[in-house]
Amino acid sequence: MALQISSTLPAQKLHLFQAKRASFKRQHSTLKPTSTITLSLNYSSSSSSSTEQAKKHLANLEKLLQKQVPEPINQTVSQPVHRISNNGSLENNWGKNLLERLNSVRVWPEMKAAEEMSPRHLNRLQRLLSKTEEYSPRNHLGPRWREYHGSNDWKGLLDPLDENLRREVVRYGEFVQASYHAFHSNPAMSAAKPPLPQQVALPDRSYRVTKSLYATSSVGLPKWVDDVAPDLGWMTQRSSWIGYVAVCEDRREIQRLGRRDIVIALRGTSTCLEWAENMRAQLVETPGEHDPTEIQPKVECGFLSLYKTAGANVPSLSQSVVQEVRRLMELYSGEALSITVTGHSLGAALALLVGDELSTCAPHVPPVAVFSFGGPRVGNKGFANQINSKNVKVLRIVNSQDVITRVPGIPMVEQLNDNMPLAYAHVGTELRVDTKMSPYLKPNADVACCHDLEAYLHLVDGFIASNCPFRANAKRSLVRLLNEQGSNVKRLYTSKAQALSLSFERKGLAASGCLPSPS
Repeated sequence: MALQISSTLPAQKLHLFQAKRASFKRQHSTLKPTSTITLSLNYSSSSSSSTEQAKKHLANLEKLLQKQVPEPINQTVSQPVHRISNNGSLENNWGKNLLERLNSVRVWPEMKAAEEMSPRHLNRLQRLLSKTEEYSPRNHLGPRWREYHGSNDWKGLLDPLDENLRREVVRYGEFVQASYHAFHSNPAMSAAKPPLPQQVALPDRSYRVTKSLYATSSVGLPKWVDDVAPDLGWMTQRSSWIGYVAVCEDRREIQRLGRRDIVIALRGTSTCLEWAENMRAQLVETPGEHDPTEIQPKVECGFLSLYKTAGANVPSLSQSVVQEVRRLMELYSGEALSITVTGHSLGAALALLVGDELSTCAPHVPPVAVFSFGGPRVGNKGFANQINSKNVKVLRIVNSQDVITRVPGIPMVEQLNDNMPLAYAHVGTELRVDTKMSPYLKPNADVACCHDLEAYLHLVDGFIASNCPFRANAKRSLVRLLNEQGSNVKRLYTSKAQALSLSFERKGLAASGCLPSPS
C-alpha cells in the first residue's frame, strides 16, 4: 500500500517533509499483525541523525493532525510513543493515536443519538416509568354513551381515534388484565368439590365482581400423560376459572358513564386443554333454529366446546353468564343498563359467543357491545351475519403484526365458497394498530409481544390516526411493558430505565389489594 502524503496535507506545508533518499518498507502492523501496512523509514545517514530527523517529521505531522481534527473537550489523549527497532528503523503508534483522535460522533451524528437522549425525551421516559398511574382524561360521556358503546358502529371515532373512546378501550382491556392476574395467582381447581370464590383485583374500584366464570374442555389428556408428567397440575385440569362478571355500583361513575355498566371479562388461553381446543378448527353449526334460506351460522368446534361444556362441579360458561346477567337485569330493572363483553385471544373468541347469546337471553336486553383484543376468527360468514342481525356491536382491536388475528381458516376459501370447511370470516368493526408505530418497541418484535395484551394497550394509548406517529403525550406507564416484554423494548430505553434506577415490579398482583369475589 503506497503512502500518499500530498493527498492529505496542504501544499503550503510540504516543505516540512523534505526527506533525502527515503525508502519505504512493508512491515507487520502493530494494530493488525496479519497485515503489513506499518511504515518504516530508513535513511542513508547515520543512525542517530536519521532518528532525530524522523522524530521531527512525525512531530510536525502530529501538529498538523491536531489542527485538522480538534480534540474533544475534557478528553484525555495519549501521546505518541516512538521506539527504535533492532535494525535501527523507527517504529511509532501515531496511526493508532490518529484513530483514537477521530471523533466518530462528529462523522456519524446518529451514533450520538443512539447513545444519548435529549433531556426532553429523558423526562418523558421518566414520567412513563413512574409508578403512579396516569390515565387519559375520563370525561363525562353522558348522552353520548350509546355512541361510544357502538350504536353507530363507532363511525367517525376510530381514525382519528376519539380521546374518550381511547380511554374506554384501555379501561376494558384492563378488566381483562385483571382476569389474567386473578387466574395466575390461584390457577388450581379441586376436582372433588366446588371451587371457592376467586379473588379479583379490579382496576376500577367503581365496579364489584358478582360472579366467577369457568370454562370446561370436552376433551381430556390420556392417562399416561399424568404418569409421565405428574407435576403439570393445573395445566391439565379440564375446568378452569376464565373470567368474571362485574357491575358498576359507584353513583358518580354511573353518572359519568350515563348508565349502569355490566362487564363480562374473559382471559386468553392458559392451560394445555385450552390449547387443544384451539386446535379443533373445524366449523360446526351453532345450536338453535336458523333461517334455511340464509347461510347457516357455524363456529369453531373448540371454542363452542369450551363455551357449552359443563364441568364436574361447575356449570358451563354459557349457563353461568346467562343466569348472572338475567339476575342483574332484574335487580336493576328500570335503570339505563349496558352489557360490555371484553376478552383477549381465546377470551375474545368466547366474548363473541357470549354476546351472541346474551342478545336474545331475555325480552328486553340492554345494548350489547364486544371489545375484543387480538381475537382470532370465530365462525363463518353466516355467524357474522347472525351477530349483525342481533344488533351486537363488535369492536376488534387488531395489531397488524399479530398472526393470531389471521387464524383459523384460509382467507381465499371464504371468498370462493362460504360452505367450505375453513371458510372463516371476521365480525364487527376494526381498530388497527401496529407494533412498528411505537417508538419504544422493536420493529421486529417477536410473535409473543405482538399478541401480548399489555402491548395492545400500549399501542392503543399511543394511537392517534393511521397516518400519524405515536402520540407524544401518551399516558400509559411503561413499567409493565418493560416487565413483560423487556426483550422486545428497544435497548436505548431499557438501558436508560436501568440508569434511572427504577424498580419494574408488577402492579396489581399483591393479594392484599384483591377484592373478594362474592359467591
